[in-house]
Amino acid sequence: MNLSAIDLNLLLVLHTVLSERSVARAARRLNVTPPAVSNALARLRAVLGDPLTTRSGRGIVPTSRAAALAPALARALAELDHAVQGGDFDPAQSDREFTLAAADVIQLVRVPRIVARFAKELPRARLRVVSVDTLHASGGLAGTAVDVAIGAGERGPGVHALPLYEERIVLVARSGHPHAKRRVTKRALSALRHVEVHVAPGMPNRALVASYAAANVSRDVALVVPTYVAALAVAAASDLVAAVPASLVDVLAPRFGLRVVATPLRPVTTPISLLFHERTAHDAAQRAFRELVLRA
Repeated sequence: MNLSAIDLNLLLVLHTVLSERSVARAARRLNVTPPAVSNALARLRAVLGDPLTTRSGRGIVPTSRAAALAPALARALAELDHAVQGGDFDPAQSDREFTLAAADVIQLVRVPRIVARFAKELPRARLRVVSVDTLHASGGLAGTAVDVAIGAGERGPGVHALPLYEERIVLVARSGHPHAKRRVTKRALSALRHVEVHVAPGMPNRALVASYAAANVSRDVALVVPTYVAALAVAAASDLVAAVPASLVDVLAPRFGLRVVATPLRPVTTPISLLFHERTAHDAAQRAFRELVLRA
């Protein structure tokens, strides 16, 4: 098929629908009506001879043909957007939307600082904060749904990392827990039952796992939850213990009635970085946003 036979605006609509996984959200992003988006999809379906999307719950999922087109569309439109935007960027006038992905602990402890600086330096722009699950579901930083991520995330092709800080991990238990007021032995630590946090599916804290292994201490995981706040809530209401970031404990331990448990393990720290993809590395607006996050 000759590309000249396709209205390129239809490809922009498809890209937006695939990014948003919703006709309604795509319409808002494109500043058109949902029927206009549906009509554009119908026209493109007729040209390509493929349904392109199917419904799944409240959202939509791409067909195999659309999934194959998605990365090529993302790259082409990103390059075109960069060419159109040029190198000039006025933070005081920009109305762009920037998307940051982070786990709940970072959203609670660090994001408020970013928001305060964002409101001051980019007064007309919009900031969207999403979960790590959203980052993975939208194709990671190589996709177009997320601009930057803060965390200990996996490195991948084209991903850059700027070090931010070291997060210390501590073990907490409810204040009335039998081991809350004294240093536990390795034997006692092996007998405790844990609530473990997987910020993304199948992703425990590797430094923590390594620390237990180095001390030859077994770790009995009774429950897996997706957020650190959930882990604190469970520990506060049971005899399970939880390994969580110290910065979150500083904020929430008094409210949850938790205490830090002293252990014989070596200190566990996790390096936290600002992560972004090569596709945004040279964009003036994205560079300004990253610098803002670093200052915050």
